[in-house]
Amino acid sequence: MSDIKFIDAGWLIDGSGGPVLKNVRLGIEKENIVSINESGFKDPSIKAAADLSSCTILPPLVDSHVHLCMSGTNDSIVRKNQLDINFADAKVIISNHIAQHLSHGVLAVRDGGDKYAHALRYLNECHDIINSPVKIKVAGKAWHKAGRYGGLIGRLPEKYCSLAEEIKNCSDKTDHIKIVNSGLNSLKEFGKETNPQFSIKELSDAVKIAERLGLKVMVHANGKKPVEFALVSGCHSIEHGFFMGDENLRLMAEKNITWVPTACTMKAYSEHMEKKSIEYDVTRMNLEHQLKQISMARKFGITIALGTDAGSTGVHHGSAVIEELGLLIMAGYSLAEAVKCATFNGATLLGIEEFGLIAKAKPATFIAVKGDPSEFPGSISSIKAICINGILTNLPG
Repeated sequence: MSDIKFIDAGWLIDGSGGPVLKNVRLGIEKENIVSINESGFKDPSIKAAADLSSCTILPPLVDSHVHLCMSGTNDSIVRKNQLDINFADAKVIISNHIAQHLSHGVLAVRDGGDKYAHALRYLNECHDIINSPVKIKVAGKAWHKAGRYGGLIGRLPEKYCSLAEEIKNCSDKTDHIKIVNSGLNSLKEFGKETNPQFSIKELSDAVKIAERLGLKVMVHANGKKPVEFALVSGCHSIEHGFFMGDENLRLMAEKNITWVPTACTMKAYSEHMEKKSIEYDVTRMNLEHQLKQISMARKFGITIALGTDAGSTGVHHGSAVIEELGLLIMAGYSLAEAVKCATFNGATLLGIEEFGLIAKAKPATFIAVKGDPSEFPGSISSIKAICINGILTNLPG
């Protein structure tokens, strides 16, 4: 007797960037997908184990840039206090943020660092993958240069020690390395750039050491020179990349380096500012410029992985993926292409093999959102079901 069970889905976005399929019957045996029937639900002799015909199914979402210790609140006092919280308080906040990701179908996040490495400690001591299927990849503490931006998310190398030596000698068991190579974007002066924090040699040496340790390097970089230095060094992803320019986009495409644009940060900033202020005008221009760069990235064939910078002002864990997906679509990505950025590309960047594509012989791991694709990405806030390794869980509502 066959152990294959069937799930009927109204629409399927498989994560490959290919066309959206309609009226699909998935065959699942044990943990894997064994068939994808695109001809609809025509065989009356087969009774589906689950009816998701009013839903769109897609791979689990991946947020490739978050700060689990920080919330998206715009309360300045709360924001200041959360930078120096103890671990007991941090683990409550992190747990809540993970729950918010799960409720929006985000089953993997890449943390970009915090001052005390609370996210790393949480992963090692508290995260229960059985009760929470969200995969957490952490940087621990980011690295930055003395006197430069980065103290709120990390540390600086010792006075007589190189960045590469510090990475080599660090005992923290992290999933990747985070390096800060520029300042923040100005909210008062459009297009203002800062100098690189590290030289090309410092970055190149750091990347080589990280790769020997089996770790990828994510680099915070805005502006032409900081991004150029990071790209030439062979880093694995550029975080933010505001005002990097077309030459860097071409170099990024040539070197096949992933970009995590975090455009929704500027949208969130603008929504919390006085509309007639300089800051409002600059943030809107920053956003428009970033959307143009994202559009160019699509033309150049650059791999974009969706990341939100959740924990920034107005950027809320979980729900921010809706905003970032919407901005990718606004920049010219098709729905299927945007989903690929938020699923397959993110999973690949994080080194996750358990999900990212819905295809034959792949694990039966996906999410189902209510409604047809025209309701996406807003429908992410209405997750109907989550399937992990062939086990389907219907969610209330």
